Amino acid sequence: MTILAIEFSAPQRSVAVVQANVQPPGAIGNWQSAIGNALSEVIETDARAANALDMIEAALRQAQVEREQVDCLAVGIGPGSYNGIRTAIALAQGWHLAGGQGGARLLGISSAECVAAQAQTEAIFGRVWVVMDAQRNEFYLAGYEVSEEGGRETEPLRLATMADVQACEKAGGTIIGPEVTRWFPGGRLIFPRAATLGRLALNRNDFVPGEKLEPIYLRQTNFVKAPPPRVLPR
Repeated sequence: MTILAIEFSAPQRSVAVVQANVQPPGAIGNWQSAIGNALSEVIETDARAANALDMIEAALRQAQVEREQVDCLAVGIGPGSYNGIRTAIALAQGWHLAGGQGGARLLGISSAECVAAQAQTEAIFGRVWVVMDAQRNEFYLAGYEVSEEGGRETEPLRLATMADVQACEKAGGTIIGPEVTRWFPGGRLIFPRAATLGRLALNRNDFVPGEKLEPIYLRQTNFVKAPPPRVLPR
C-alpha cells in the first residue's frame, strides 16, 4: 500500500509518502507491527509560509510516485492548529472526491498518537505525556507507554489545566509535544511527523468517507443566536 500522509496540526508541517514493506498478521495496535519505508518527506518549519499543494507535489516527485498510485491519504486530525488541520482535511476530501469510486481511501489519525510514536522513533521510552496548547490557559493531554517494541495509550486525550500537567510531570514521565518547552522547560520538543503518521496508517483499516473525516474536538461547540436587527429611527 502506498500512503500519502499529511500532518499540518503543529507549527512544523510535513507531507510524506510511505510504502508498506511487511504487514505481519494479528498485531493490530502495535506501532511496530507494520514495517514501512518512507520514500520521501517534505518538512516546512514556518507554517505561515507553507504551501500545501507544493509540499504534496514535492513529496510525490521525490518518491517518484504518481498521484494515481496513492492508495490511501492519512491525515493528522489534531488536536492542534485549526487552520492547519482544516487545510489538510480539505485537501484529502478534494483528492478523494476527484478519485471517485476506487480512488484513494481516507484515514484520520490522532496527532497526539503521532507525537507519541515519533518519541519512539527518537528513542524516548517509558511513560510519556503528550501536551499540546489548547488556548484559553488549557492543554490537550494524553498519556502513553512507549518501548522499543511499540506503544500504547494509558491515559485518553483530554483537556487539562496547567496544574494537571504539572501533577503528571511530578508523578513521573516525560512531557513531550510541539511547543512544550514554552511552559515546561524540562519537556522534550517533539513534532508530529508525516512519515511517522504514514507508518501508523499502515496498521489501520478504519477508513472513512470524505464527509466523515473531521478534526478532533474536545470542547463543546456553543452557538449563540444573533439578536434581532435594530430598528433605526427615521
